[in-house]
Amino acid sequence: MSKTVDAPVILSNEPGSFARSVLAERHPALIERVRGAFPYGPGQHRALDALLTESTEGVIGPLGPGAPDRDQWAEWGRGYFGRSWFDVPFLWAESYFYRKLLEAVGYFAAGPWQGIDPFRPFKQAELHTEEAEAELTALDRLALRPVGEQAQALLYGSLWGNRADLGFSMTSGGRAAAGAESPLIADDSASLWSLLPAGGPNTVCLVADNAGRELVPDLLLVDHLLRHHHAELVTLHVKPYPYYVSDAMAADVIDGLRHLKRADGVAGVVGKRLWEWIRRGRLTVRTHAFFCAPLPYADMPEDLRQEFADATVTIMKGDLNYRRLVGDQLWPPTTPFAERTAYFPGPVAALRTLKSDVIVGLDERTEASLVAAHDQRWRTSGTHALIQARR
Repeated sequence: MSKTVDAPVILSNEPGSFARSVLAERHPALIERVRGAFPYGPGQHRALDALLTESTEGVIGPLGPGAPDRDQWAEWGRGYFGRSWFDVPFLWAESYFYRKLLEAVGYFAAGPWQGIDPFRPFKQAELHTEEAEAELTALDRLALRPVGEQAQALLYGSLWGNRADLGFSMTSGGRAAAGAESPLIADDSASLWSLLPAGGPNTVCLVADNAGRELVPDLLLVDHLLRHHHAELVTLHVKPYPYYVSDAMAADVIDGLRHLKRADGVAGVVGKRLWEWIRRGRLTVRTHAFFCAPLPYADMPEDLRQEFADATVTIMKGDLNYRRLVGDQLWPPTTPFAERTAYFPGPVAALRTLKSDVIVGLDERTEASLVAAHDQRWRTSGTHALIQARR
């Protein structure tokens, strides 16, 4: 698939590394937030205590005997059980932590907590902030600008909306300041737009990342694509169950649409129009079990591969999708994006705010200037972003 010499898989056992901080700091903080989000009973609290101890001091244990996907995770984690969480691939460990967190709160088990999203209060709170209100109000001003300017602004809005990541804010200093001018280290937006000429029979797969304040800009971009005929059909792919704190599910899409519909001005009009796009079948919300798998997209199943192959372009939103798209490894930053995505069955684009170590597709001058100015913090601080596309 790649001409590049294989790169080290990212682990979490290096002192001072970003990956280690996620397991050692972010995950314990998340357990405490989840513990206080609902009136869980003693059983859930004991399970959360056990997960905290296991994930920070113990070794990886299997899912319980009643877990519906126990065999699947046993296959995915072959060779990892019984080892420290810090010594297995970061992508796998992080994904498995969220699966075990759902087990701890009874998400899949029969009982009153079955199907209750433990992250829902955090997601909903994101929609009811001053920042979220200001972003919707800004649409009234944007609507007065030429259509081309609107398109680019909405694309950038979808990109920078990726900073609204609840998991990222678990560690101190994680989130970039609201309104901060943050540089794009790669911008293939012209290439992306060239894939979607107005009036063409284009179809778009948009693989969402976070709910709340990130999903709303994604929906605004979708509306623009449909309204101005850059796409005749859009499929919005979301997670089948709660994942990575703020990852979007179908219920979060509905929350976002209702939030828009209730808004004043242009935002309310867009919300009603999006609702109608779904009713008419031009916007479809879909999910797939693979979106919660601890695997790269190179290992996607055939049905999902075919869906992406049939699209004019697939847009991957966010950091986790990027890690899975190019491989969660320490590639040389100048490794071509096209090379790392050569396996993908159709044109693909990534809209990503940088919040983990993996990066490809930079030119040598950009990499050198980033290292000189920021050491390696630019990779994980959320202050830099990219738009990369491959035909």
